[in-house]
Amino acid sequence: MMDLQIPDKLYFKIGEVAQLMGVEPYVLRYWETEFPEIAPAKSKSKQRLYKREDVEHIAQIKNMLHKQGFTIKGARQKLVELKRTKPTKAPVNQIELRAETRSPQKLVAVVKQVIKEMEEVVRG
Repeated sequence: MMDLQIPDKLYFKIGEVAQLMGVEPYVLRYWETEFPEIAPAKSKSKQRLYKREDVEHIAQIKNMLHKQGFTIKGARQKLVELKRTKPTKAPVNQIELRAETRSPQKLVAVVKQVIKEMEEVVRG
């Protein structure tokens, strides 16, 4: 795909994703209407909260549209095709979580980090 370094976070706000991708927030909102793969959660204050998977999909979509010359319709079809042929697997962070939680101390550390990140998102 691209050499994009996505920070190791649970959730990203629209401004963070827009900056990472080099696009305006309205572009992300538009892409949400065109690509069902992009489905951010919403906080109580109605802010979009993108998961890492959403950010990866956005990077893939941007690459198809801006670098490979796909139309929106073509990119949508290509994603459907890729989804059909791609073997399903657990997201990387779930695999890492399983590896990290073999000891109770590591599990506690991971859970504390998740809680800290969730508190930051809630605080805004």
